[in-house]
Amino acid sequence: MVAPASHGDIDELAAGVRDGDRAAIGRAITLVESRRSGDAEPTQELLRALLPHSAGAHRVGITGVPGVGKSTLIEQLGTTLTRAGHRVAVLAVDPTSARWGGSILGDKTRMTSLANDPAAFVRPSPAAGELGGVTRVTRESILVLEAAGFDVVLVETVGVGQSETAVADMVDFFVVLMLAGAGDDLQGIKKGILEIADLIAVNKADGDNKERADAAANNYRLALAMTQPVSPTWTPPVIVCSGVTGDGLDTLWGHVSAHRRVMSDSGEFDLRRADQRVRWMHAMLDERMRARLTAGTAGLLADLEADVRADRQTPTAAADHLMAAFERTAQNSSSKATSPSMPIW
Repeated sequence: MVAPASHGDIDELAAGVRDGDRAAIGRAITLVESRRSGDAEPTQELLRALLPHSAGAHRVGITGVPGVGKSTLIEQLGTTLTRAGHRVAVLAVDPTSARWGGSILGDKTRMTSLANDPAAFVRPSPAAGELGGVTRVTRESILVLEAAGFDVVLVETVGVGQSETAVADMVDFFVVLMLAGAGDDLQGIKKGILEIADLIAVNKADGDNKERADAAANNYRLALAMTQPVSPTWTPPVIVCSGVTGDGLDTLWGHVSAHRRVMSDSGEFDLRRADQRVRWMHAMLDERMRARLTAGTAGLLADLEADVRADRQTPTAAADHLMAAFERTAQNSSSKATSPSMPIW
C-alpha cells in the first residue's frame, strides 16, 4: 500500500472509516498492518483521528486448539448477533510460516456467510511471526473497527503457545473453546488458561457427542472450583455449545453481556481497559527498542548469531556483548549531538 501523502488524505480516510465505508476500513487496516517505516507516521495520525470514536465495543477473544471449531462457531455467533441488530467485526489472526513467511488467510473462505453479511466485517490478518499468532497491530485494528461503528469485535487466535495471554490482554471477555472425547479432558486445560478465561465452552455438543460434552463440562467445572477466580466479582462459567447448530450461543453471549454489566458496576471494566493500555505501551516500547538495537548493531548481531550457533559463545555472553556495543554506539551518538561545533572560551 502507498501511504497517504498528506493530512488531507488521512482526514479523508478517517472520515471514510467513521462512515463505515468498507473500502476505507480495509485501507485503514492495511496501513496499520504495514511494516514500512514511511507508513508509521501516517498510521499514528490516522489512529489519533479515530481514537475519540473508539472504545465502545464488546471486545471478545476466542481461542482453542486447532480443530476445536473456532471459525464455525464464530460465524454462527456473528450471524446470530447481526440478526439481533449488532454490527460485528472479526479479526481472524492467521498462522504465518516461520520458514517462508506465508499465511493461509483462509478465514474469509471458511466464514463465507458472515463475510458477505452487510452488518459484518471479516479481516484475516497474517501473524507475521508474532507471539502465538497475534499480530503487533491487532490492537490498532480493533480501534479502527470500533471507530467504524462495529459494536462487537471478535478476535480469533490460532490457539497455540502463549497466544491466549496476548489476546486476553487486549479484550474484555476471553472465551476458551474445549473439546470432549479427546483423551483426559482435564489434560487439555492448563493453569494459565484457568487464570485468564472468562468462560469455558465445550464445543461440538451435538448429536452423539452431546453426552460426552456434558461430562467434559462437569470436569471443567470441578477444575475451576479448585482455583481462585481472578476477579472477585466474576466466576467463569462453563457451558456446552455447538457452532454447527447454534445451540448454546445465546447463553454464551448472555454471559458476555452479564460480565460487562458486573465489571462496569464494580469499576473493574475501566481498570482492565486502563491496564491493557499500559501493557500496550510497554509492548510497543519493547518492539521499538529491539528494532533500534538490531538496526544499530546489524553486522555484530550476525557475527554473534554465528558464534552462538557454532557454540563458540554462550547466548548470555553474546547478549551482553551486543548490549555493550549498543550502549557505546548510543553514547557516542549522544556526545556528538551535544558537543558544540566551536570551542567555547
